[in-house]
Amino acid sequence: MHTAIITGTGLFTPEHIITNAELVTSFNAYVGLFNEKNKDAIAAGSITALQTSSPEFIEKASGIKQRYVLEKTGVLDPERMYPRFTERPDDVLSLEAEIAVAACRQAIAAAGKTAADIDGVICASANMQRAYPAMAIEIQQELGINGFGFDMNVACSAATFAIEQAANAVKSGAARAILIVNPEITSAHLEWRDRDCHFIFGDVATAIIVERSDLVSEQAESRWEILGTKLATQFSNNIRNNFGFMNRAEDSDPNARDKTFRQEGRKVFKEVVPLAAAHIEGHLATLGFTPLEVRRFWLHQANLGMNEFVTRKLLGRDASRDEAPVILDEFANTASAGSIIAFHRHNRDLAAGQLGVICSFGAGYSVGSVVLRKL
Repeated sequence: MHTAIITGTGLFTPEHIITNAELVTSFNAYVGLFNEKNKDAIAAGSITALQTSSPEFIEKASGIKQRYVLEKTGVLDPERMYPRFTERPDDVLSLEAEIAVAACRQAIAAAGKTAADIDGVICASANMQRAYPAMAIEIQQELGINGFGFDMNVACSAATFAIEQAANAVKSGAARAILIVNPEITSAHLEWRDRDCHFIFGDVATAIIVERSDLVSEQAESRWEILGTKLATQFSNNIRNNFGFMNRAEDSDPNARDKTFRQEGRKVFKEVVPLAAAHIEGHLATLGFTPLEVRRFWLHQANLGMNEFVTRKLLGRDASRDEAPVILDEFANTASAGSIIAFHRHNRDLAAGQLGVICSFGAGYSVGSVVLRKL
């Protein structure tokens, strides 16, 4: 058995930013148009009037201050309220592959690797652009990597679940190095007209190199030994999106509310937070550690209150931003990429021997944790 090491990460950030103030201006304009259009039905009581939002409400509810998106004019158009992308022909690199490749190139360079050193690509994302061919294979082709590629979707836990698959392949000797990439075009599946969730998501792509310890390049920017991985799932409908190829056969409305992201936020908070905290504590215990021995927690970046509650349960006190970095104020929720952004941004200052935990949690429910030691 070989030792699996994380040696490089990459981050693609879109050029466009939508602040809470911009988002609220657009949303409130939409609310005004909707209420005016439906004023008679609202007066009759058959339709409920929509409520306006505010930047203060968004930040208090989530901790989010802004988000990056690939296209903002369509999102901010009160008569549209979703991105405006241009369809690409089949012989042109797809949009999701394009942002994935940008993050992958960074990760490969950070690990001191070339395409010839990598045996597989796992595209792990909550939002795949198409059913097939696999996004991973398109990404693999663009990067010039031999071997294999496959897609996997475990919603917001896709990255940690992929790290386990990569670590297992490396430990067993099935692969020398695996490239994991998490492209998330969440702006396309978000319902921007829903006051309870229109502020949640942002677009991004992250990438990670997992490789054998005996093959690590001297140029690798960091070395994190994967001490253990743990995955768990528990079925719940509290986070759901029904969009898919079956919609046509069902003669259902492709623009119906259930065909975009929706959640029962209060139920998710109540059920997922203790689940995630218990998962992390149990995982650490199997490796002979306690939460107090962990130097840094790179948690899923969905909601500031959720992360604060998780670390409070683990540590018995409030965690500092140094112990549990927050990036969702800048990026918003980026689905599977959130915990990886936190790791990418906040890992180089730790000393050799110190422990860290990457943990994600989300739809499914799904929870994944990766315990790391700095080398």
